[in-house]
Amino acid sequence: MGRFISDESGQGLVEYALIIAVIAIAIIIAMIFLRNQLTNEFSMIGNNLT
Repeated sequence: MGRFISDESGQGLVEYALIIAVIAIAIIIAMIFLRNQLTNEFSMIGNNLT
C-alpha cells in the first residue's frame, strides 16, 4: 500500500492534461466573446475571395 501512495509516475500526464484543458476553455471563452468580430472578419475574407 505504501508503494502505491508514493508512486507519482502518472503525475506529469495529469498536469499536462489540466494545462491543455485550461487553455482549451480559455480559447472557447474568447471565441464566445469575440463571435461577432470573428464572423465579420471571415465574411470579409470570403467576400474578398469571390
